[in-house]
Amino acid sequence: MSLSSLYNSYPGLYIAQSFLHSLTTALIVDAAIRVWKIEHPAMRQKFRFFIIFFPVVSYPLYQLVNPDRGSLSFRLGALFDSSRWLNLELLSGVSAGIIFIVLLALTTLLFFSQELVPVVQHALQSRREELLGEKLSEDSPVMRALTAFTDVKPDVFIIQDDDLVLFVTTGKKPALYLSTGSMRALSEDELHTAIAHELAHIERNKRPLLVITFLLRVLQFFNIVSLIEFRRIVQEEEIICDDTAVTQTGKPQALAATLRKFHPENDGEADPQPNAAINTRERMEQYGHSLLIESRITRLETYDEHPRTGGVIPLLITMAAAVALNYSIV
Repeated sequence: MSLSSLYNSYPGLYIAQSFLHSLTTALIVDAAIRVWKIEHPAMRQKFRFFIIFFPVVSYPLYQLVNPDRGSLSFRLGALFDSSRWLNLELLSGVSAGIIFIVLLALTTLLFFSQELVPVVQHALQSRREELLGEKLSEDSPVMRALTAFTDVKPDVFIIQDDDLVLFVTTGKKPALYLSTGSMRALSEDELHTAIAHELAHIERNKRPLLVITFLLRVLQFFNIVSLIEFRRIVQEEEIICDDTAVTQTGKPQALAATLRKFHPENDGEADPQPNAAINTRERMEQYGHSLLIESRITRLETYDEHPRTGGVIPLLITMAAAVALNYSIV
């Protein structure tokens, strides 16, 4: 099958147009968030969910509305015709279509190595994690901290480790794990805010939106825009859990201090091994993660109890604009 035939097949048309529709939708959403100054993480998450959802259904939806949308006459009047650009030859006779295939392949590799495999490993780990920890007694400081949170009551296990470790496993029987090092390093207020953040993850895991988002992400495994937006949704999820912890404890500064203890590299200290053989990708990931942690810390240190939400109307207008514009992108 030639490259031209591949891109003119149904799978080829679906992949090319879903990528373009996700790209234009992401640009529209980012512009809308800036114009309406939407700061509330839950509302920003809803905007970004539309970027994940819409490309999955856009091509079949448009074809249902207009079966002749792929015809030559329609393409000649379209805002953007992907077939023209995919057949365009660039440097050394390499076509844009080949570069696009390489991009799809790299995105697919990233999806399986950095998203799907870790999720499966985490699910398998969650089933056997109880073997790693010792259950806490009811009169421990951690259990006393949990008494302030009545909605979620996970089992609590202690890991004998001097490093700072604190995480939860979800599912039918959620559990909270923390290390002895964390118990020693954190003050009572810091421990309360950290636990509140983790319990927020357990509570929000019961909501179907994140599960649906991940399933849609799986369907768009080849789409780098979906990959980026899914990670931004996950980042917003961390901020939402930060807000939940602050609402329950009223101590944003304590949570900021906790993040600094768990991520001391964000204090600007020099790399203890500046000549270590770390590849470029790992360095970029570490740098990106450091920036995200620092932005969360800064947000907590200057905490605003009433961030601008924007409301439902801006969301509906943004969605309508994306649907209307992408109809003429084939």
